Amino acid sequence: MMPEISLNILDVAENSVRADAKLIEITVAICTKEDTLTVLIKDDGCGMSVQQLEQVQDPFFTTRTTRKVGLGVPFLKQAAEMTGGGFEITSEAGKGTKVESVFRLSHIDRMPLGDMSETIYTLVVFNEHTHFRYTYSYDERVFTLDTREMREIVGEDVSFSQREVSLFIKDYLVENKKEVDDENGGKI
Repeated sequence: MMPEISLNILDVAENSVRADAKLIEITVAICTKEDTLTVLIKDDGCGMSVQQLEQVQDPFFTTRTTRKVGLGVPFLKQAAEMTGGGFEITSEAGKGTKVESVFRLSHIDRMPLGDMSETIYTLVVFNEHTHFRYTYSYDERVFTLDTREMREIVGEDVSFSQREVSLFIKDYLVENKKEVDDENGGKI
């Protein structure tokens, strides 16, 4: 099992990139009142057939040629269910996929969220032809990074991997997450 939720998110989002998604929406929502940490990953990629949708939750099934097992979705499902939470995946061929995991926030078996800023940074900088919308909320505080808006500011011909742009993205993610977490008394 992966040691942090953020690594599971990275793995599932990379599946969305490989599915030719033009837009990947990632939401991490912490609600202390409901004792939940909800992760939603939604894409507009190629989607899956009913048969693929059944197989994707099996760790011994993968469409990749680089390894013989597909662990991202099964690990995320297991991690959520171990905390008394839930997991749901829906997909339609040609329309995309939605993966939602709900973790019990205070459960002793809940793995740490991990470094979401680094996860989103990695996705954005190394997948420039995919748009990302990342929303992080902690109770009432929220921040969003939308690469479509960033593209409008920096222009189509400027690479997100350029040093100045890359550093801005990283700082934006780190500072905004810190501000949201600090306002709510700490990090998850």
